[in-house]
Amino acid sequence: MFSAISGDQFLSWGWRVPFWISIVMVAIGLWIRLGILETPVFQRILDQQAVARAPVIEVLRRHPKEIILTALARMGQQAPFYIFVAFIFTYGTAVLHSPRDLLLTAVLVATAVSTITMPLAGFLSDRIGRKRLYLIGAVAMGVWGFVYFAMLNTMVPGWIFLAIVVSLIPHDMMYGPQAALIAECFSPRLRYTGASLGFHLASIIAGGPAPLIATALLASTGSGYSVAIYILICAFVSISATIFLPDYTNQDISEEDAYAAVPAGSRMAVEAVPGG
Repeated sequence: MFSAISGDQFLSWGWRVPFWISIVMVAIGLWIRLGILETPVFQRILDQQAVARAPVIEVLRRHPKEIILTALARMGQQAPFYIFVAFIFTYGTAVLHSPRDLLLTAVLVATAVSTITMPLAGFLSDRIGRKRLYLIGAVAMGVWGFVYFAMLNTMVPGWIFLAIVVSLIPHDMMYGPQAALIAECFSPRLRYTGASLGFHLASIIAGGPAPLIATALLASTGSGYSVAIYILICAFVSISATIFLPDYTNQDISEEDAYAAVPAGSRMAVEAVPGG
């Protein structure tokens, strides 16, 4: 809406207004978070006064491999995400000569689709396993990059719009089960800290540099397919890292002893335990 209102002034002030308005979303998010009860697992740790005194130091000592693997596992999800929602505006306007409003609308529709596909992916991961769905999503992402740029390069507005709208579905196949997959890699006392370190480390190695790398590749090669190859490499890194992650889908790892007793990588079919 503000793109249409500001027109040629969008880059100078048009984008700033919705950015400022987003403070409302921050307030709503904070209100929701403050009203959410702790999980039964963490509440038990609080009741037992078993909270780690120095969780960062302890998790780095006990789970260094898991931190590195979870960060690398996000490469094929986070890097392409910023290509699909940020780099596309550079590629779309400079190479495809598409109207900015078309690109903005397509990205907005893509995020609307994600409100369905993301929770659906999480639901499916409870049925077929988080690790299995994550790997399927990573493979789909590696292939999709080439299809994506092939559709964009037609320069047909309809195909461009469709490519952008569909682009986040492979991402959602990974992002839907990702929170549980990462969190379950760490023992209950260190789960929040370990998951946070692994999750946000990926922003340094994957999300942040992605648009810059994509722009550099486009400038040096002149082809969007070089960016597709970059997406493929990121997907391969994710696949390689995820293979070594444990899969505790529907297994009770609510206790420290139980967590240690479950073999890494096990996919033993057991019934879900409430609070697990």
